[in-house]
Amino acid sequence: MAYTEQRAYLELHLAVFLWGFTAILGDLIQLSALNLVWWRVFLTSLSLIFFVRIGKLVREVGLHRFLLLASIGTIVALHWVTFYGAIKLANASIALVCMATTSLFSSVLEPWIVKRPFVWYELLLGVFILPGIWLIVDGADAGMNVGILVGLTSAALVSVFTSLNKKYIGSSDPLRITFIELGAATLFLAPFLYSLGGDKFWPAPLDWVYLLVLALLCTTLTFFLSLRALSRLSAFASNLTVNLEPVYGIFLAYFLLDDAQELSPNFYWGTALILVAVFGYTAVVRLVRRRRQLLV
Repeated sequence: MAYTEQRAYLELHLAVFLWGFTAILGDLIQLSALNLVWWRVFLTSLSLIFFVRIGKLVREVGLHRFLLLASIGTIVALHWVTFYGAIKLANASIALVCMATTSLFSSVLEPWIVKRPFVWYELLLGVFILPGIWLIVDGADAGMNVGILVGLTSAALVSVFTSLNKKYIGSSDPLRITFIELGAATLFLAPFLYSLGGDKFWPAPLDWVYLLVLALLCTTLTFFLSLRALSRLSAFASNLTVNLEPVYGIFLAYFLLDDAQELSPNFYWGTALILVAVFGYTAVVRLVRRRRQLLV
């Protein structure tokens, strides 16, 4: 079966749906953001050992590409630490909506990173998100502002490592890339566990269940699906699809957590405005393609 653009979108949407659970799990796991992420990347890397030939990894990938992918893995690690940090500092809904701003950062960073021209409608849709961010900040308690800033930092890091993956993955095996990047993330975070990880390192029994779901289903599987989809889709289109994560995540948080009690209507208006940009991107792209076909 040919790997078409439609199939890539389908697999990416499945990955995004599963990512919607990650914020819920992050809220439920009783570990610091740093320790939580370390266990996540460690367990994910461990699950991939049987699918990659470790002894031949550097030789088959090439030292230069191996080091590039390992560097991208450190950015992934920083993204997850800031993402779960935003959950701990604010709440799951705030962290998820901050992730919806990745298209704003991607519209500026992707052309610069992958060396392609700026696209006017990507910039326009990115700017369209700004009022939504303002409404979200206005609709949250002032005590959550630090969490919002950390969440926006996490969104910027997403756009960076997605664009870098788009530039460097080529036709490489997604499982191999996932192992290299998350293995590097595990090693990168390890030295900071003692000084910055807090007092609680070992997960509680219930935390183990949540961590295994987070690592195997919401990381190993989703990383594979998203990387494979990225071989057919642009980084901007991928990030914009990932912006649907708040739709699933906020819906789950509304029913499973107490986030709704901490947020005003402005938060949801801002969320709605950001989601208009998400869905509007597809319509704009189709319109632009249709006009180009008419002009040819």
